Amino acid sequence: MDLTGAQWRKSTKSGSNGGDCVEVADNLAGIVAVRDSKDPSGPVLAFDPETWRSFVGFAKRH
Repeated sequence: MDLTGAQWRKSTKSGSNGGDCVEVADNLAGIVAVRDSKDPSGPVLAFDPETWRSFVGFAKRH
């Protein structure tokens, strides 16, 4: 998976206190990539866009 063009962003709900955060890159063709903000060179999870939208929708409702 080529992530060289990934534009990573944190949630606007993330504080600046160095807490546990994830970063999301949703500008890639056909995938949404997710990583741990404390380990940017570590493993990346990849989801298809529809699965990611379903997850985010579920999280917002609960």
